[in-house]
Amino acid sequence: MIEAQALSKRYGRKTAVDTVSFTVQPGRVTGFLGPNGAGKSTTMRMIMGLDNPTGGRVTVNGRPYAAHKAPLHEVGALLDAKAVHTRRSAYNHLRAMAATHGIPNRRVNDVIELTGLGPVARKRVGGFSLGMGQRLGIAVALLGDPHTVILDEPVNGLDPEGVQWVRHLARDLAGEGRTVFLSSHLMSEMALTADHLIVIGRGRIIADAPIQSIIDAQSTARVRVRAERPQDLLGALAGDGVTSQVLEPELVEISGVEARRVAEVALRERVLVYELTPLQLSLEGAYMQLTRGEVEYESRSLSNTSTLASTEGR
Repeated sequence: MIEAQALSKRYGRKTAVDTVSFTVQPGRVTGFLGPNGAGKSTTMRMIMGLDNPTGGRVTVNGRPYAAHKAPLHEVGALLDAKAVHTRRSAYNHLRAMAATHGIPNRRVNDVIELTGLGPVARKRVGGFSLGMGQRLGIAVALLGDPHTVILDEPVNGLDPEGVQWVRHLARDLAGEGRTVFLSSHLMSEMALTADHLIVIGRGRIIADAPIQSIIDAQSTARVRVRAERPQDLLGALAGDGVTSQVLEPELVEISGVEARRVAEVALRERVLVYELTPLQLSLEGAYMQLTRGEVEYESRSLSNTSTLASTEGR
């Protein structure tokens, strides 16, 4: 279990993490989301004792990370896959890590096999691809068979098979009763992997709930309708909170009304409806709505950039 209580971190006048409190429970996969600069990496570094909090505290399995006598057995983390001696082989790197905690060589062989590093285990890490480097980082995180696993962008650089493997790995670890805390910018993967989400924006927690609860909280009822006389239907549905968008001559998307109500009005108005599809907000859509206004670094569209460039050229 990971517990943060009024956790804060300031760098001069910059507040990276602002009195956040949360609990990452065992037995489920908890996703950690937030825009760039929101405080995710700083929070993870404080959990692992790499940064000291300015205020508050964070514990792993009841103690600060530094207070554990054998931390690799308590918590394994992938925070920076590049933090490896590039002239060592993957096998020797894992053996060196294992030696610090009295972990037997058979465990080194186990994690090499588990992460698919066997064919490159004796090769120097400096020649690894990004994906193989990620696999080595995950192997290090699992080396001590820890109760708690923290993975920061674990699928970065992995091929589709590797992405699927990480998804199953996270869920299997949680199924064994372990605490699994992971971050990713791939919303599709987070939707398939995580049970619970903690969302941070500008250093503060803005959501802490099961995935479906977060989606439902951001959702407005939407229905896609194909009908012979859509304008008659839209006119009969007009009211507070009901909006519509014409997609094709006989295809409209209606927001603010349930599918049953659309069907009832269509029947009353004798409008032939030949398609009626309720639409659900995706996790990505819910996340974008939730973090609107929390983005520190906001990109512009290509059309805006082109306009700016043409203006500067005049």
